[in-house]
Parts: sequence; C-alpha cells; structure tokens
Amino acid sequence: MKTFSDNAGRIWTIAVNIGSVKRVRDLAKVNLLEVIEGKVLEKLISDPVLLCDVIYSICKPEADAKSVTDEDFGRAMAGDAIDGATTALLEDLVDFFPPAERRVLGKAMVKLRKMKAAALEMVETRLDSPELERQMLEQLRSLSGSVPESLASTPALTHSAN
Repeated sequence: MKTFSDNAGRIWTIAVNIGSVKRVRDLAKVNLLEVIEGKVLEKLISDPVLLCDVIYSICKPEADAKSVTDEDFGRAMAGDAIDGATTALLEDLVDFFPPAERRVLGKAMVKLRKMKAAALEMVETRLDSPELERQMLEQLRSLSGSVPESLASTPALTHSAN
C-alpha cells in the first residue's frame, strides 16, 4: 500500500488488490491487469482525467467513508497531488504482480519515465530556442505588420511568461 495527499490535505491510500482491480474495471472501465502489455500504462500517463478516475475507483471505499464524492476528489487533484497519486499507483501496481511480471513492469516504468523526461527536455529546449522566437515574431509581423524586434522587449509578453 502506498499513500498520497490531495490538494485539500487529505491522505489517500492506494492498495492494488483483486478487489480494487475489479472496482477499477467496473467504475473506470480500465483493466489494470493489461498494464503488463503497456497500453494501459501509456493511457494512464497521458490522460490525467482517466488516471484520476482510476485512482478514485481504487480509493472509493475510503472516499465513501470520508464522504468525498468523485467531483470533490477531482477538484483536489492537480499538480503535485496528481504526481504523488501517479507514483503511488504505479509503485503499488508493480508490487501487485508476481516477481516475473513485476520485473518486466518495473523495466517498462523506468523506460516510460525516461521517455517522458526526454520529451519534456525536448519541449523545453524548443521553447528556449531563439529560432522559435524568430518564427513567432515572423508570424506576428505577418498578422499585424508592427512587432518589436524581440519578444523580450514587449512588457505584456514578458510579464505573462513569468
């Protein structure tokens, strides 16, 4: 069992077992047993709404005891809460499987994390690129005809970026 905190300060327990796997399948229409094939893991990582539905389904008995609705739960899930919940879910999911599958799933998670980090680094590099700024300025000039030489010299743009 793993725990995480939501943005309302509530502590939640992730316990992946047969009961919670069945509950996720019934409520969120996701078969966690297919995570070994990789597609479920990709869907969960790329869709935070589905991820939170799965996590809520796992936590439903605890949510019912705390009188927390699906809507209340969702309102308290953003940023660090989603990150903590994702980590708790993935770690407990790995622990759920027998050793051979656990090893394979663990490797898949490491690979997925590396891919996600590389993708974020690539996007950040692109955003920091002077070429991107040049392209944006060209597009703005073509639309309005009067754009400064640099986006950095535009107070509204530099203020909103910070």
